[in-house]
Amino acid sequence: MILADISNNIANNSDTYWAFIGIGSNLGNCKDNIDKAVRMLGDIDDTFVTGMSSVYETTPLGTTGQANYFNAVVRVRTTLEPSELYKQMAAIEDALGRVRSEKWSARTIDLDLLLYGDRIIDSPRLTVPHKQMHLRNFVLRGLCELDGNTVHPLLGKTCKELADRLNGQDFILDQNIPQLVCIAGVIGAGKTTLGNKLAELFRCDLICEAYDTNPYLPKVYAGNTDLAIDSQLFFLNSRVEQLSLDKLSAGQLAVSDYVFAKDKLFAQRTLNAEQFDRYQQQHSEIKKDIAGPVVVVHLHGNPNLVLKRISKRNRPYEKGITLETIESLAADYDRLFENWNQCPLFRVSIDEFDCMDQAKVNSFAKEIKSYLWKQ
Repeated sequence: MILADISNNIANNSDTYWAFIGIGSNLGNCKDNIDKAVRMLGDIDDTFVTGMSSVYETTPLGTTGQANYFNAVVRVRTTLEPSELYKQMAAIEDALGRVRSEKWSARTIDLDLLLYGDRIIDSPRLTVPHKQMHLRNFVLRGLCELDGNTVHPLLGKTCKELADRLNGQDFILDQNIPQLVCIAGVIGAGKTTLGNKLAELFRCDLICEAYDTNPYLPKVYAGNTDLAIDSQLFFLNSRVEQLSLDKLSAGQLAVSDYVFAKDKLFAQRTLNAEQFDRYQQQHSEIKKDIAGPVVVVHLHGNPNLVLKRISKRNRPYEKGITLETIESLAADYDRLFENWNQCPLFRVSIDEFDCMDQAKVNSFAKEIKSYLWKQ
């Protein structure tokens, strides 16, 4: 396919805008449907196709029993207002046999107006930026191929930054699961401080790790390794109690200052082979009853700063923590999240993000809300 050139008049017209359009098809000859749609976009008056991403095959979202989709992103330059461009896009869908039925239904062609310059539109007929584009890897991947530095006007992040949060996965907003935001990171990273502020802004409960009520932890820190299994099982059972699907209902918003996946990480660090086998048996039996996160925030950064924070809070059982221990824990967290695919992952550097800066926290909370169901 040969993409149209921009005429000098359009290119130099201050009333023209860049727009990005998502294209999808899973009925008929999908790639041919996409080719036809792109040609027809180029035939719209005062609209020029200036770039197209590769075509990606993806599994359907929110439904089963459908064929895979083929998706691409197209960049256009246009003088049309968003509402008129959207009207022309709908006409192309109709011309190519789009049948409009229930949400997530199969279709010959689907055209979504993802971005229109830096415009923000929220009307009954049209929403720009597209409501869930930041959750779709196949959309962000195409956008990054065309221009990864394009900024989402509501979230204030580039397409590249948004894509990095998804780690190659596609997600949906799901009202049928708890809306659990988990904050992860090494001891002293500021998890509870940030968690308190987010819970206050979200007007929800903060679920805190049971450090202060674990009767075995001080003795384990003091060197009694025989009690490591008791300490770990105490944490496991308390986490199960806190994050149980019986306690967190569908759609309920909550913030926790830990992520359940870390439980196994610490068990591997602290237990011997025999203890770990015992732990594994109990872990396997109960992990299915745990609410998974819909967003994880990974706080990471300067180990020396973390050590200063630990020293300042002066918990007796933390006095033996060394810089080497913090660095080792940080490496474990990095490995845990390297291929993370359970939910969107926010990587936040504590060197750059100050939890005591309320304006920054407010902005961050607003950003997280866009990943939650109706928040």
